[in-house]
Amino acid sequence: MPEFIRRSALSLALLACLPALAQDAPPPAAEEEVPAAPVVNSDMDALLFYQTLIGEVELAKGQVGQAYQILLDAARRSRDEDLFKQALGIAMQARAGEEALAAAKAWREAKPGSREAQLTTVQLLAALGRPIGASAAVRDLLTLTAPDQRPGVLVTLPNLFQRAAEPKQVYEEFAPLLEEQAQHPEMRDAAQLTQARLAMMAGEHDKALALTETLAANRPMGDEPMQLALDLMPERPAAEKLIVKRLQEQPTNAPLRLAYGRALMRSQHIVEGTEQFRIVTETQPDNATAWFGLGTAELDLQHPAASEAALRKYLSLLPPIEAKSSNDVNSVATTAHDARQQAWLMLSLAAERQGDLRAAGEWLAKVDTPKEPVALSLRRASLLARQGKVAEGRRMLEALPAESNEQQRSRWLALAQFLREQRDWNGADAMLAKALELQPADPELLYERAMLAERLGQLDQMEAGLRRVIALKPDFYSAYNALGYSLADRNERLPEARELIAKALANVPNEPAFIDSMGWLNFREGRHDEAVKLLRQAYAAFPDAEVGAHLGEALWTSGEQQEALRVWREAHGRDPKNEVLQQTLARLKAKL
Repeated sequence: MPEFIRRSALSLALLACLPALAQDAPPPAAEEEVPAAPVVNSDMDALLFYQTLIGEVELAKGQVGQAYQILLDAARRSRDEDLFKQALGIAMQARAGEEALAAAKAWREAKPGSREAQLTTVQLLAALGRPIGASAAVRDLLTLTAPDQRPGVLVTLPNLFQRAAEPKQVYEEFAPLLEEQAQHPEMRDAAQLTQARLAMMAGEHDKALALTETLAANRPMGDEPMQLALDLMPERPAAEKLIVKRLQEQPTNAPLRLAYGRALMRSQHIVEGTEQFRIVTETQPDNATAWFGLGTAELDLQHPAASEAALRKYLSLLPPIEAKSSNDVNSVATTAHDARQQAWLMLSLAAERQGDLRAAGEWLAKVDTPKEPVALSLRRASLLARQGKVAEGRRMLEALPAESNEQQRSRWLALAQFLREQRDWNGADAMLAKALELQPADPELLYERAMLAERLGQLDQMEAGLRRVIALKPDFYSAYNALGYSLADRNERLPEARELIAKALANVPNEPAFIDSMGWLNFREGRHDEAVKLLRQAYAAFPDAEVGAHLGEALWTSGEQQEALRVWREAHGRDPKNEVLQQTLARLKAKL
């Protein structure tokens, strides 16, 4: 029984008993007499009391809609906040967002001085994705909030509206209010921080960068401007200058340096990211997070021995393994446990790359609660294949759960990856075809199959697949790049290749793979100086063997044979089996 119904029933029972109690109770002794409490009359008249009672009865009968209407009408008549809350609560329990918002707005109109009414209205507008009109409620909310708490009201807005369907609409709704609030010294930073976040959400990256630069100048010790700069880096590379400047001023700021390293890794600037982690390990050798980051980065750079050393150091800094309890969820113990599992996975891969399959298996055997069980099964299957047990590895993946469509999709993808590793292109293609039967318009699956079509020499199918990906997901920029690179590599339709790669680069300007494609296109066009410049940039950020093969060929053709050989030797040391590198060396008859 709802609390308010139980409370009303109890009140009625007590009212019925009052006459009897008055008759039966003995008169109190004279010495115990106390002054009678003053009578406080209810604002509720008989009609309103009856209306409220009827509303509660209707609710008890399950007539939620009628109960809501009756109680909301009673709330409007009485201007009673508890009745507004009651009507709003009924709507919320019924998941009737529009009715809940109507109750909140009526409450706000009846009680403009109620901070709770203003706050509830803002929260409901955000939950319903209705930014229009929200700034007026926020303005009133600020007026009713203690001065020292007003900045907090503003900085919560981006989180409140983060799921809005039209982020630009949110930005335009709040920008005037935030610019007005920024004129008050005590509100300036919060207003600019909030406006920068909303601008970023709306795709107004230039505005967000300008506000971030202002905040960084005004708050030379603040963390918020640096977090903004980190988030802006993929879209506005100029934001990186703010972080570099802060680190020059605060070279021992380990949290910022680690965050910067992770941002560089996400943008595929592996070398620079590795350096940031290394600096922290040198200045703070007991910083476990830095060692974990360094181990991850070294593995990406194909430095398995260095990765192993860093990850072993990381494990030595973790707390001892203890039995997990049900209370460990989201605890430090759980975090350490999960991180340890991830480190074991990477150590297994590092051992495998060093040719130590026994150690790779031992590290992998330690992993018992992976976050991605399919990925773990794929690693185990791949390791079995490396030991000559291909059929056993395949059976392991075929035994993965396949009760739901998503589980089936994951299984087909894992099998496709496994077969691709065995260079069974037709088998991998068959697995992707099965996955596409479940989800025929899945851009990721279509992209993977297009890449396999190229392996199979089915260039028309590859191009058709990539164009379908672009049609389904216009922001799938890897598809633009893949098609543009394929054309450039075959020395066909170079103007079209440039247009495709430029589209990818315009939207993801720091992606080394895209820069490599543009460099290779310039090489095909005979622009050797520009090609070398771009390929050096790509290789410095991500020293992949294929990028090294491209850079080496551009250098070789430009007459810099010794530098080309140096790059090729370095790339060969990282990945001696890389096909593009092997083909390049054979075609140019270059001897390492």
